[in-house]
Amino acid sequence: MHLEGSCHCGKVRFRCQAYAPVPYQHCYCSICRKTAGGSGSAVNLGARADTLVVEGREHVAIYRARIRDDEGRHRLSSGRRHFCKHCGSALWLFDPEWPELVHPHASAIDTPLPRAVERVHMLLDSKANWVEVPDGRGDVHLDGYPDESLEDWHRRHGQLDEIGAA
Repeated sequence: MHLEGSCHCGKVRFRCQAYAPVPYQHCYCSICRKTAGGSGSAVNLGARADTLVVEGREHVAIYRARIRDDEGRHRLSSGRRHFCKHCGSALWLFDPEWPELVHPHASAIDTPLPRAVERVHMLLDSKANWVEVPDGRGDVHLDGYPDESLEDWHRRHGQLDEIGAA
């Protein structure tokens, strides 16, 4: 699915082909919550990195989170969170460990997105105490990561864009 996105101030615009365009996976980890999650969570989509076209790249900055391990040591995340350095809008995540993929933030997408038949609320063991997580029909709750990938979820629900799929 062709996606177009932008930051709030309009200095950055981007487009890409998403193989996994349904905004179903809500992440409540502290990184997503603090860098992109106005509701206490952030939603990323799956797209092919070689289709990403950016206008206004000079206005994009990158944040690499520090991740603390169980022993209290810190390491720098390989994930690069791209955001507008003027308005702070979270735009997409790129991780060189998976160089063929890019993960646009659903909140930055201007193209109408498909509605999710199921929502996965993940990393709930990291959510802020004030966050109320929806608990209705179609809501799946996980303390950690799901076993199913973005691509597999989309395939199971008949929503995978096979043109962009691996």
